[in-house]
Amino acid sequence: MSKGIFITMEGADGSGKSTQIELLREHLESTGRDVIITREPGGTEISEAIRGIILNKDYTEMSPVTEMLLYASARAQLISDVIAPAIDAGKAVISDRFIDSSLVYQGMARGLGVDKVYQINEQAIQGYMPDVTFLLDLDADEGIRRKKGQKELDRMELEGSDFHRKVAEGYRGLAVKFPDRITVVNAALPIDDISRRIIGRVDELLGVK
Repeated sequence: MSKGIFITMEGADGSGKSTQIELLREHLESTGRDVIITREPGGTEISEAIRGIILNKDYTEMSPVTEMLLYASARAQLISDVIAPAIDAGKAVISDRFIDSSLVYQGMARGLGVDKVYQINEQAIQGYMPDVTFLLDLDADEGIRRKKGQKELDRMELEGSDFHRKVAEGYRGLAVKFPDRITVVNAALPIDDISRRIIGRVDELLGVK
């Protein structure tokens, strides 16, 4: 059985994660890999129900601690039901967001502290950390401008510019802290250029010539 690989896509809202996930899926499947696509919060029936609570724009009174615990709960279920079984079966898992989102959004932008958020999530992830994380780096204001053109914004997307700038800065800080795992890609580049960089890094990890 070939070794599974766990890949995550991170970045500010509107950075193009969904597009790059689909292009990477197509590439991996063309090489014969079984690929599982998932997202956070969500990916299971229970986790999607929690997603509905987290992103409900009517719940503006939600405390940062509640938000952190809800994300961790959704993540724990996703690990148990989807990610762990797929990785253990040798499949490729690509997740739209994972623990780095919590470290940035709740730990940094909400001010709870990265260490505190990680300690809570350590129980949820059960030792399953990404083999590689791609940070699609995009100016925060540009990300929200893109999102407004796509759909109605959810509770997190409706946060103010200062919050989204903290998120963008937080991601860049994580990339400096974990350079071996996090690969930064300029999300303002053409889609094909971004895809080539991502696929090149994944092929390198998989030993593809």
